[in-house]
Amino acid sequence: MRARSRTARARLPIVGTALLATAAMIATVAAACGDGAGAAPAITTTARAGVAPVPPKEGAYFGAWVPPDGKKGDGKDGDGDAASPSASPSGKPGMEPVTRFERELGRRLDIVQSYRGWKADFPAALEKSTADGDRYLLLTWAGADTRKIVQGEYDELIRRRARAVKQLGQPIFLRWSRDMDASSAKKRVHSPKDFVAAWKHLRTVFEREQVQNVAWVWCPTARGFGGADAGAYYPGDDHVDWICADAHPGADVDYRDLSESLKPFLQWARERPKPIMIAEFGVPASYGERRAEWLREASKTLQDPQVKAVVYFDSDERAKNARDKRRAFAVTGDKHALSALRELATTPYFNPRNLPVTSGG
Repeated sequence: MRARSRTARARLPIVGTALLATAAMIATVAAACGDGAGAAPAITTTARAGVAPVPPKEGAYFGAWVPPDGKKGDGKDGDGDAASPSASPSGKPGMEPVTRFERELGRRLDIVQSYRGWKADFPAALEKSTADGDRYLLLTWAGADTRKIVQGEYDELIRRRARAVKQLGQPIFLRWSRDMDASSAKKRVHSPKDFVAAWKHLRTVFEREQVQNVAWVWCPTARGFGGADAGAYYPGDDHVDWICADAHPGADVDYRDLSESLKPFLQWARERPKPIMIAEFGVPASYGERRAEWLREASKTLQDPQVKAVVYFDSDERAKNARDKRRAFAVTGDKHALSALRELATTPYFNPRNLPVTSGG
């Protein structure tokens, strides 16, 4: 039984205590169905409502990473700037690729993602333009050597960034050092213990600067819960606002449903009273005619009562070359995949703010 059905059922008028009890029992059973993840916990967050982003009461925010025109790279744990300004007819720097993607979807995004290197200045054009409108900013900030962070070597840099985020004056999601569990991050992360210490140090510096408009998003790989121990990097419920996973299918398989990629993570998350964000998901171009099928099944998987935000990775930038279709996720130019993503994005469950919807295109 799907989460969307549960939402619809909850809106029906309740007449009498017997019907109320029946509805509650159905909802409990429904929550336990699906991928064996169990019932969703009561959600808590350290973020202040109205100041920092908090989960919608029903459904999940929908967002996307849309790369700037002519820009390659996704801010992979370096010092680069992955969100340079681009011309915009609306007059807002950096927003033209975003608004063009929104026209194709037939709705505005709830969340716009940007990527920044560890030493890059932010907020810059895209972040300021996003915050100036009615969309949430998901700022993905690359990591650095965790031991140097704890030793205070980067404190002045962190203070500058904290003050800049505070001055922005709008609620933002901050996703620091994503995929910290990946083997490629081992050299700078060192160990789960080092990562947790660095995370807490970063938050302490932000708190000393009285930054309250940030929701902290902890985000390892979904794959890290299926055999590895991504959970060892978790700083604890008191230090995290949203728990998250990046859930690309992987280039080592011909086809994998999103439900299969997410199952171990969702099972782990059921033990934490936190809202879930899927900050990167995408369907590979290599799936061909099955891309639309994949997205429609993904829509069902993501209509989970604990999942409160989903962000599509609409980019081919991770492909090694033009022939690498397993790492190419943009749907532009694929009318069937784009139509399926439009269906997902305009489903009421993924439009909790009831934004206007058009036919798209």
